[in-house]
Amino acid sequence: MAKCVASSRLFISVFTAALGLCGTASSADLLIAMPNWPSGQATANILKVAIAKEFGLDAQVQEIGTLNAFVGLENGKVDIHPEVWQPNLQDVIKKFVTEKGAVVLSQHSVPAWQGICATSAAAEKGLKTIADLSDPEKTKVLDTDGDGKGEMWIGAPAWSSTGIERVRANTYGYAKNLTLVETEEEVAMAGLDAAVATNQPMVFACYAPHFIFDLHQIVRIAEPPHDAAKWKLASGDDPLWISKSSASTAWDAAHFNIAYATAFDKKHPDIAAFLEKVDLSPEEATAMSYALEVEHQAPLGYAKKWVEGNAARVDGWAKR
Repeated sequence: MAKCVASSRLFISVFTAALGLCGTASSADLLIAMPNWPSGQATANILKVAIAKEFGLDAQVQEIGTLNAFVGLENGKVDIHPEVWQPNLQDVIKKFVTEKGAVVLSQHSVPAWQGICATSAAAEKGLKTIADLSDPEKTKVLDTDGDGKGEMWIGAPAWSSTGIERVRANTYGYAKNLTLVETEEEVAMAGLDAAVATNQPMVFACYAPHFIFDLHQIVRIAEPPHDAAKWKLASGDDPLWISKSSASTAWDAAHFNIAYATAFDKKHPDIAAFLEKVDLSPEEATAMSYALEVEHQAPLGYAKKWVEGNAARVDGWAKR
């Protein structure tokens, strides 16, 4: 999904300099980096409440971009990240997990999907395949600002998937006849609600698990199956990586895991073992996003109710 702050292809040293937000003084026992999408926010707070319940430790939850969080996991300022997406962050995982050994990914992963979606109104207008998006006669129905050119949301400005969606738009060719919009997910989902309510065709980047598939009639745009040979992403060290990259098939199968610092594992092996047993499902991630985005529940309040309602299960995660 697309859902990590800054593209995994951007130069990581930029984010090292920006890590000052992680250095805020706190009396908390540990720090959980919270991403800016709803399932990640809910999970971060579920871990906070569960750790307090099972281990008596106070965890601070702080919104931190994923790349900043990985730097923090390495330097000791961050202990846990609740939702690390792959393949979006393969470069970062290679650097911090495989090469440096500074971060551990939990064994349990939640299966996911990411791609392009259309409202039923857009599908009825003939926007059903990725090739349809390169037809300006078809995509003009997506025009909402009167300039004669359709718009398409490709993700939040700093998500790892957003830059890759721009690469895909360039490679497939629909970047020529669509305005690619980057804005926060909350704004985009409000736009989706309005589009559905007014029967305005809309095409947008999407991912699952997500509540939109339960809330609206959404059609997944058909693409050629993923072919790794047709995904060539240039190094993020190059500021022109987007223009030098290409990706002409669907995304590879996605999944996400909890991440924690290797040093944290040594300091709190009991909590690390607990994290390895956390076995959230796609259905639960969908319910989390619905609760926070649609019902506007506060992440911490939702987490407290969730842990209370799943007390025996959480106790099981803590058993050695």
